[in-house]
Amino acid sequence: MTDHPDHIQDMVDDFTFLGDWEERYMHVIEMGKALAPLMEGERNEATRVKGCASQVWLVSEAADGDDPIMTYRGDSDAFIVKGLIAVALKIYSGRRASEITATKARPIFDSLDLSGHLSAQRANGLGAMVERIQRDAAMRASK
Repeated sequence: MTDHPDHIQDMVDDFTFLGDWEERYMHVIEMGKALAPLMEGERNEATRVKGCASQVWLVSEAADGDDPIMTYRGDSDAFIVKGLIAVALKIYSGRRASEITATKARPIFDSLDLSGHLSAQRANGLGAMVERIQRDAAMRASK
């Protein structure tokens, strides 16, 4: 058992229950299909995540306050990448900016058994998404 927060541990438990990588891969794709689509105007250069081979857009919104709750939405032109966005949003969206900046993604991805099964290009893209999410949170936490 790990020391992940409940919302992350629930996702880890779901992935563990699935067993083999093929089932997990399909689950990631299904998570992506469940994401609400971005509005057409939200797919622009300002929301595009650089460093991803596929097109990825992330939109962040912050509540008021010194340590606001951050909400993220995202989209991609590739099914598996959209699923990876969904995984990242499950980890980070709806959390306080300070919690987002303090949450290390790598141990979570290891717990989900994602790290060993993604191509280097996909892993780099996932890292770029997490960097963007944490950078947006850090900017809000410091205001």
